[in-house]
Formats: sequence, structure tokens, C-alpha cells
Amino acid sequence: MESIKIAVIGGGSSYTPELVEGLLAEAETLPVKEIWLVDIPEGDRKLQIMAALTKRMVEKSGKDIRIVATLDRRAAIQDASYVITQIRVGQLAMRRHDEYISIKHGVIGQETTGAGGFMKALRTIPVILSICKDIEELAPDAWLLNFTNPAGIVTEAVLKHSTVKVVGLCNNPINYYKRFAKTYDVTVDDVRINFIGINHLIWITDLYVKGQSHLNDILTGKSSTYEAANIPDFGWDLGFLQSLGAIPCGYHKYYYQTDTILEQQQLELERNETRADQVKKVEQELFELYQNPSLNEKPKALEQRGGAYYSEAAVQLIRDIHLNAQRVHTVNVRNNGAISCLPNDVCVEVNCVVENHQITPLQIKEPPPQIRGLLQVVKAYEELTVEAAVTGNEGIALQALTLHPLIPSAEKAKEILADMLAVNEPYLNWKTMSIQ
Repeated sequence: MESIKIAVIGGGSSYTPELVEGLLAEAETLPVKEIWLVDIPEGDRKLQIMAALTKRMVEKSGKDIRIVATLDRRAAIQDASYVITQIRVGQLAMRRHDEYISIKHGVIGQETTGAGGFMKALRTIPVILSICKDIEELAPDAWLLNFTNPAGIVTEAVLKHSTVKVVGLCNNPINYYKRFAKTYDVTVDDVRINFIGINHLIWITDLYVKGQSHLNDILTGKSSTYEAANIPDFGWDLGFLQSLGAIPCGYHKYYYQTDTILEQQQLELERNETRADQVKKVEQELFELYQNPSLNEKPKALEQRGGAYYSEAAVQLIRDIHLNAQRVHTVNVRNNGAISCLPNDVCVEVNCVVENHQITPLQIKEPPPQIRGLLQVVKAYEELTVEAAVTGNEGIALQALTLHPLIPSAEKAKEILADMLAVNEPYLNWKTMSIQ
């Protein structure tokens, strides 16, 4: 069987031990021989810590896998079978600006949703497309697995502006499978979930356990649903869920419970304890653990970082692509008619059949208006955000931000955009019109 080389762009990420753990667990199925961890000079210290830890993990496992740490992205990508992107342009300092600027303007501050997610996309898309140029040249047959947030927008940029075979990944869907399997005391294979939506805006329209629908268990409060650890949990109003007729994901709280979450975020801002501040503290603690020369496994503390089952989603997908398994995964791909109320060329997060040469979205029924309305508006915002990131056009950027449901007016969008562009100037190369 042909050996596999995996390139991890953003190899100094705190998530890397979980990914390597997953690859080691599948070593008998996946003939991975090399894992290249690549980062930028600013991330070199973390990269070296990560390389030392993952080498200890490999040594403990007894597997014949070579770990290579490098700042040479092209060398890492050369002849890779799979490229995984898990980058954070501007590191956590820019995430903090995204959140603080948003909240100070009286809107939700979050790294994938609203003004914060918008600015993160503008910083990230040019870098991702640069990585794609290297893949096109050096590993044209490789699959790109994108974990970089906002995953749906970033993946859409690749789908529209690159020839790379790309699929976007999120740990949300696998967490729902795990949760419902535990709730009903069955295996994950006994659970089937109908998803419709886009990344961090997916609805569950039905839930099957051994072929029987259990959606009403959730809608009537008989069973609970999965709640992401990094999103405030204020519960759901059952009357609202029943009229919605679907299970919203955790990120819907930013849309459905905006006032409550914003009030909490404003209190966190006063204490300098937004999610960005919390993540920075967790990261510092994690890397102190990672430096322990006796540590040779993923520490349990990593679960606080908010990426539960990240590696399992990635490794299962790699396995099923490699084996041409034709299994169903919930991933981010080109729509191609799967959701008929959205354009064919946009990125959606739906159930797909995974094969070695392609990943095909499954056709789903037309969503009801209460889902369709929000879905179409946020998708239009994403389309404009991709265009703004690629063209550097501030007018398009203003239209994107104004359209987002969490931004109350064009005036507010203009104020936020001006502040965010000023802070992000080192990460942007915009030469087109500016807004007066």
C-alpha cells in the first residue's frame, strides 16, 4: 500500500497532539510514514515544543512514523497526500482585537460569527489561497482538509479560487453523533442525523436511532442535545424549538439569543475575560504541560480548548478517502444543488458520500421558511466576504458586514469596518477604493 505523507500547516497549534493521537490509532489502516509540522517564524517556539511532544508520542506507540518540524511550507507540501490547515493569521492577539472591537461597538464578538468572524476571514483567505498555490504546484493530487475558521467561508474561497481538492471540517457534527449515541446507549453507527445548513449554522431536521425518529425527544425536552463547551449555554425555549421544527446548533445562540449573550460578553469585556482571553490562558497552561519531557500522550486538559473529537473527524475522513469507503460524513463542500435554495457554487455543510476521488453532497429537501430565511442571508454575507477578501474592495466588505444579521445598521457596519481595517492593516494588502 502506498505510504502517506501528511502536511499540517499550523503545526504549532495546541490541537496537534490530538491529531497525531488519532493518526497513531489508525496506523494499522493508514500507512502514514511522515507527518510534517510547519509553521511561521513567529510560531517557531510552539512548533518545536509540539515536535518534541509528538515525537515522544510516536516513540511510545512504537509506530514507524517520522515527525518533521519545519518553517519551509513548500518542503512540507511537496508530494503530500493530505494537507491539513489549522492556521490563525495574527495569532490570538488578533482574535482578541476582533472580539474587543465588536463588543465595544455593541455587537457580538466571536471568532467565526458576526464582525469577528468577518475580520478573521479577511485576514485568512489570502493566506489560504497562497497555500493552495503551493499545493497546486507541489502536490496536485493531495486533498486539502481545512479546519481553519471560519471554516465554511475559508473553504468556499478555495472552492471558488483554486483547483485544489478541498473539504472543510468541523467537530460539531461528530459531537452530535457522540452525544446521541451516549443518550440512547447505542453505537455511533446506530445513529443517523439529517443536517442542513452551512458551517456553524446547521440545523438537525431529523434524528434516527436504529431507524426510528427521535427528533421529538429533543423538541419536547425528553432528551438533551449537544452543547459546545466554548458557547454560553442558556438552554432552549421548548416552544421555540417546536415551532422551529428542528434542532439548532450551538452557534445559533448568537442569532436566537443575541441580547442575552451580548450582555454576558459585555460583562466579560469589563473584566478583560472574553473568550480570546480565556483561550490565551488555556493555551499557556497547555504549552507548559507540553514542555514536560516525560509527557508522551495528549493531556486531558486539551479538552478545555474547545476542539473535542477534532482528530477523530479528521482521521476518519482521511481513512475513508484513502480506502474509498463510500461512507457518509458531514463536511463542508460545494453545494451542487444539495440545498436548492442556495447557489450551486457556494459551500454548504451537509451529509456527503466520501470516495477517494470525490466527496458528493446528498440531496436534501427544501428547508422551511424559518430555516431558509436565516440561511440565505448568512450565506449571502459569506459570498460577499469571500469576494471582499479576494478583491480587497472596501465597498464589498461594507456590504458584507451590513448584511450580517448581527450587525444592526449600515452606519454601525461602517464604524466597525473602519476600526477593524485600521488594526488589521499589517495583514491586508488592499489597494482598491476606500470608503469616505
